[in-house]
Amino acid sequence: VDESKLSEEERIVYNALKDIRDPELGFSIVEAGFIDEVKVEDGRARIIYHLSAPFCPPIFALQIGLDIKHKLHSLPFIRESEVILVDHWQSEEINKAIRDYKP
Repeated sequence: VDESKLSEEERIVYNALKDIRDPELGFSIVEAGFIDEVKVEDGRARIIYHLSAPFCPPIFALQIGLDIKHKLHSLPFIRESEVILVDHWQSEEINKAIRDYKP
């Protein structure tokens, strides 16, 4: 993510995501480079992320996605969110679980 191209709200979201750590590796998901896209428009946030390998344990992939969604909804200007995992062998199932989660 090129921080210089982020809007003010997107920068706030991106910085908030720095608090989320990969449960297996212990690194911030931002510092690890796992965030591919941050978009915020009219109170709706969209985050696309990946993990270090396509075969990372699904429970960790899901936990990171739920942590992202929870963090987004802790911000007062976010009303809706879309969190998408890419390049993982169980992306479809994990993305459905993230979509269905109500923080």
